Amino acid sequence: MSDMDRITIIGGGLAGSEAAWQIARRGAKAILHEMKPERFSAAHSLDGLAELVCSNSLKSESLENASGVLKVEMRLLDSLIMKAADSSRVPAGKTLAVDRAKFSRFVTDALVKVGVDIIRGEVKELPEERPLIIATGPLTSDAFAGAIEGLVGKNLNFYDAVAPIVYAETIDMTSAFKASRYGKGGDDYINCPMTEAEYAAFYAELIKADTARIREFEDMASFEACMPIEVMAHRGEKTLLFGPMRPVGLRDPRTNERPFAVVQLRCENAEGTLYNIVGFQTRLTFAEQKRIFRMIPALKNAEFARLGKLHRNSFINSPGLLTPSQELKGSGIFFAGQITGVEGYCESTMSGALAGINALKASQGLGAVCPPETTISGALMRHVSGCAGQFSPMNANMGLLPQLTGKDRREKQAARAVEEFRTWAAGL
Repeated sequence: MSDMDRITIIGGGLAGSEAAWQIARRGAKAILHEMKPERFSAAHSLDGLAELVCSNSLKSESLENASGVLKVEMRLLDSLIMKAADSSRVPAGKTLAVDRAKFSRFVTDALVKVGVDIIRGEVKELPEERPLIIATGPLTSDAFAGAIEGLVGKNLNFYDAVAPIVYAETIDMTSAFKASRYGKGGDDYINCPMTEAEYAAFYAELIKADTARIREFEDMASFEACMPIEVMAHRGEKTLLFGPMRPVGLRDPRTNERPFAVVQLRCENAEGTLYNIVGFQTRLTFAEQKRIFRMIPALKNAEFARLGKLHRNSFINSPGLLTPSQELKGSGIFFAGQITGVEGYCESTMSGALAGINALKASQGLGAVCPPETTISGALMRHVSGCAGQFSPMNANMGLLPQLTGKDRREKQAARAVEEFRTWAAGL
């Protein structure tokens, strides 16, 4: 191994961990810098790598949507994150949800086993090594954010909200029932129904509740894909009924009727002792969360293992800065993960995989690569690096793909994406 085959990575989240894995499995040396446990962000608590902080769900595995297709593409690259998810998954219907602690432990152990050098401690300045991968994620430290701003000239911030987690034993199952929407996936979710009167009372308190008022949050711009429940509520009395509290596809076995509103709880760990309140990301004060969320009949006695809170999300204005291969143009520096403006765990992971592959190719004097635009990952990378107009983070979706016409076009798009990614990956 030459010195040129040593790749430095800043950040041990999903993207950084996947980049290190892709480099190591190709016979090169990855040096991974992670600031934990020397320093923790406001949202992190585990010592291990690849800690999930917003949700324990990696979304659907169904090929009927972009999230499922993206997972197939990740598996075709032998993704470490997918291996970890399979090893630590918890019941969640067609959704791939994991036990956070087991997931992080699997990733950390696997990287140590393949010889990745993991260096603990905060990096505050840009290292001189090239190629370099920056994968510091949405919670980039203030010091390193300053270094990035000096590099790219602009660093944009907004804030994500984390949903509360309740202890399973405190859920009132006489007021709840287990089911998945339309009967798909078995009884993986706990559903908490509400009558029209109960919903009206809940809504009235939610829209007048106190939120966290911290100076750094004053200019918060809510991101559509992870919007606080109270912000959503202010858009109209019925907004929640078409969002996280929608009752469609569910029937209360006690009445054999569809409830007026439903709050879903998703299993958070393998033991089934913790449940996440699905879609209830929030910036309410802790006291208000306890008061208002206990107005949900099944949660009247709920005890919270974690309350919701806001955390910073930092990302660069990637269009015009990055190539589709994730390189800051002509610099030998690659960005990976949510800091590029991809949104979602799997999206961040794939960004990391491509950054790792291309950083290694750069060290070997080889040309950069990007999957075809007909694949989910290729389309997403092209969008992030080249979208026109106001840039905001983007998750994988079928709308990014070149369109097809006729019957079953979504199915055909998915099949084409998988096949063309398979061919592309085989040629790496």
